[in-house]
Amino acid sequence: MEKFENLEMDKQQKILESAMKEFAEKGFEQASTNRIVKEAGIGKGMLFYYFNSKRDLYEYLLAYCMDIVVNEYFQLVDTSEADFIERLRHTAEVKMEVQAKHKYVFNFMGTFMLKKEEDLPAHLQKRYEELYRLGNALLYEGIDTSLFRNDIDTEKAFKLIRWSIEGYQNELLVRLEGQKMTEIDLDVYWQEFYEYLDILKKSFYKEGESGR
Repeated sequence: MEKFENLEMDKQQKILESAMKEFAEKGFEQASTNRIVKEAGIGKGMLFYYFNSKRDLYEYLLAYCMDIVVNEYFQLVDTSEADFIERLRHTAEVKMEVQAKHKYVFNFMGTFMLKKEEDLPAHLQKRYEELYRLGNALLYEGIDTSLFRNDIDTEKAFKLIRWSIEGYQNELLVRLEGQKMTEIDLDVYWQEFYEYLDILKKSFYKEGESGR
């Protein structure tokens, strides 16, 4: 992949974003290299000059995205926060910042994790398993479950809270689609988000444990 990585950074990003978008929308089997090169504004021959095959491109994207998830997302999350909702609040803020910078990374990784269409070479499979382990640790290790009400199933509460937060985040991304992040007053959206978090705390936490 040396030839590709010697390209100017903006040209690399155009190709990577076009490919991630196509794979995220269509999956590996149905993804079209014709659509990728058209979106990227390059000739098809150039794509295969940089990558030997569609599969090589796909595996390169996986490695690229896993690097971003680990280095620009996981490492910025404060895992010392023992309040589950507060930790998710923080991870959501970090994820939004990363997603604003890398538009298609999470969509691509999400599609891959849902479909898992392709067998991976051993080195990528190992990295994926480690990514999954780190992601679970990021969310659940060191959580103070004593904050939760005694009359609810903590594991189910974890899932409901996580689904609620991820659902809001996905809705927000749809609302902001096509807008320039530098021109958006995100404080308005975060305030709305925090109001939802307060509702979740009142629903699942013991009385007196719902303050931020």
